Amino acid sequence: MIDLKKLRNACEDPYNLLISKDGTELFLRGWSATQLSKTSFLIFHGITAHSGLYSMIGKPLSEMGYSTYGLDLRGHGLSDGPRGDYASKDKLIEDIEAALDFIKSKHEKVVLIGHSLGVITSAIAANQFPKQVNGLILLSAAREVREGAYTKRAFTTTLKTLIWSIIKPSKPVIHYYRKGIRGIGDPSFNFYYTLRFLKFLNPTKFVLPEVMTYPVFVGVGEHDELFTADATRALFEEIRSDIKEFAVLPGAKHAHFEETSFNPLFNWIKNTFD
Repeated sequence: MIDLKKLRNACEDPYNLLISKDGTELFLRGWSATQLSKTSFLIFHGITAHSGLYSMIGKPLSEMGYSTYGLDLRGHGLSDGPRGDYASKDKLIEDIEAALDFIKSKHEKVVLIGHSLGVITSAIAANQFPKQVNGLILLSAAREVREGAYTKRAFTTTLKTLIWSIIKPSKPVIHYYRKGIRGIGDPSFNFYYTLRFLKFLNPTKFVLPEVMTYPVFVGVGEHDELFTADATRALFEEIRSDIKEFAVLPGAKHAHFEETSFNPLFNWIKNTFD
């Protein structure tokens, strides 16, 4: 059991606590521009992670004049909720709505930034709230994972997972791990998930909006351990937008980035949004 109050008190970034429809407190981190910007950005984090890792995007954007926010999904980071579980997709949609409503009360436009698992969250947000979204930035995701990126689970482990998921679907029994993963030993990270959580956030089955009338950027790390540039480009080809751009982020891995890795993204933002 983590001490959310203690971790929130230790947080050095400004933040707001939002209340979702069922009363769950959601942690929304902020990187504020000097002046209130017309266009804002909302970051959705990757699996196991939380918004605190994304200052390498949030801080530069705020310095460029764009107020930027990062939402901790329930059960992640400094948000309330059972760790590693969503009872249903509807709960996730309600949490997204709470974040979008808060940001749209302050800014005219919201551009979504999804990293890894956050790409699926962004797609859900864009499908559910098309009038609220003014741009999409999808980072480090594809339909196909590199061969050998994950260790194959033993049959007995898979069987235990299925049994527990039937007996108690709210129990996080799936240990998410891969070589080089960040956050081991940090209570802000989460490494155990329920089967129902991972099923509706399946990277091979998520649906992109049929029509996107806004700009879309798709990027992948030059040394991404999970996805090849070709696999991410295939996802890019699915994008139904007349204004879209694909880039390989120099020096970047899946969740490790060099100081200049996001230069292609920042240059695109400068040329695309006011």
